[in-house]
Amino acid sequence: MLLTISIKHQPASDIGYLFHKNPDKFQSVNLSMGKAHIFYPEITEEQITIALLLDINPVDLVRSARNLSGKSFTLGQYVNDRPFVASSFMSAAIAKAFSSAMNGKSKERQELVDITFPIEVKIAVLPAAKGGEKLIRALFEPLGYEVKLERHILDEKFPDWGQSKYFTIVLSHKITLQKLLSHLYVLIPVLDNDKHYYVNEEEIEKLLKKGENWLNSHPEKNQIVRRYLINLGSLTKKALQKLERENSLTEEELEIDKDLIEEKKRKETLHQQRLKLVFEKIKESDAKTVIDLGCGEGKLLKMLLKRKQFTKITGVDIAYSELLKAKEKLYWEEMSPKQKERIELFQGALNYRDNRFEGYDVAAIVEVIEHMELNRLPAFERVVFEFAKPKTVILTTPNAEYNVLFEGMQEESMRHDDHRFEWTRKEFETWASTVANQHQYKVEFFPIGEIDQKVGAPSQMAIFTLI
Repeated sequence: MLLTISIKHQPASDIGYLFHKNPDKFQSVNLSMGKAHIFYPEITEEQITIALLLDINPVDLVRSARNLSGKSFTLGQYVNDRPFVASSFMSAAIAKAFSSAMNGKSKERQELVDITFPIEVKIAVLPAAKGGEKLIRALFEPLGYEVKLERHILDEKFPDWGQSKYFTIVLSHKITLQKLLSHLYVLIPVLDNDKHYYVNEEEIEKLLKKGENWLNSHPEKNQIVRRYLINLGSLTKKALQKLERENSLTEEELEIDKDLIEEKKRKETLHQQRLKLVFEKIKESDAKTVIDLGCGEGKLLKMLLKRKQFTKITGVDIAYSELLKAKEKLYWEEMSPKQKERIELFQGALNYRDNRFEGYDVAAIVEVIEHMELNRLPAFERVVFEFAKPKTVILTTPNAEYNVLFEGMQEESMRHDDHRFEWTRKEFETWASTVANQHQYKVEFFPIGEIDQKVGAPSQMAIFTLI
């Protein structure tokens, strides 16, 4: 069985520091039932390819006393596909051959660990007896991979026998090497649903460690856990309970999108800070139903979906293309029916009355109004505050005073080509206070981002609460 990983980077030779394998050497490591060979079939200035080739000893397979072709086949120890397919053998080889890379360590070039590279992985071959192409895509595509598959016929000499359960798979993604290896380590044996060693509670800890920061949010989480633990009910239940506890901790202490979790070691961007604060304020309101007016790609929606507190979540945008992006980011096609009952997406304009906007506890309007012409704001005010009239409106917009601190920005210029205006703090507070008084709301103001003593914060928030 063969696994190749091709990475584009300049200079490509740097990748050797991540794998801890010298590109000029052919290396081997011992496994419980054979050897794994590591070599580099391709090295150019722009791309490097590393190969992991497994050489499984069939005698050791027999000595393992595992019937690897099922109880109904008495010769299973002697006649099986184990030496030829990617399975738990491949996971064990990845863990041993690339242990430093999996643990996010590079002795000489640690800065490479957090770099996202354009990576292509080819696995020849993967068995997928139960689920086939649909299962392979369901496992990898939600993680952002582009998946190309070639299914092999059972026997070329006898085409009437039809297709086999075996696939050659090519995965493409821009991702860190550490994340890639953790995905492969978990998902390869999930497809085969078999292990060459006995499964016990220690496997739960391995699964949770390798699945950290991605398994809990995967739409096929339950199936991954069940198949990884070879359908052992008691172990599956324990693993899912631990994941649920971890998920609760994440929600209570972090309350941020998984995309932000991946960025936690780096400074949060202003947009991330803004979304995080909006989310916190929505949660504090004890709302059950939320509408995001101008939802864009759905980043706030994705955060809201993680909280059971919210029973109805709606995203609205004037651009249909943005709603399509939101569906993709939310993994709409893979979403469970129960989750889909909680969320709705539709196209709409905020300066026209729409009955679908009505009846919500909270309306979030994040960096939207500055994209409107000033003469359209009165219509927007009536649509939101007079007709839709949510209990709480959380609205953010840039602080024009802060623009002088952005490098390269000229005086009186705006942050985005599509912005029609940007308000100072005083202008924003005057507008918001007037709207609140006209429509029976009270209003509070909050800064967003790092505060400068002279010009304030880069963004500003108003929270309107119905009196």
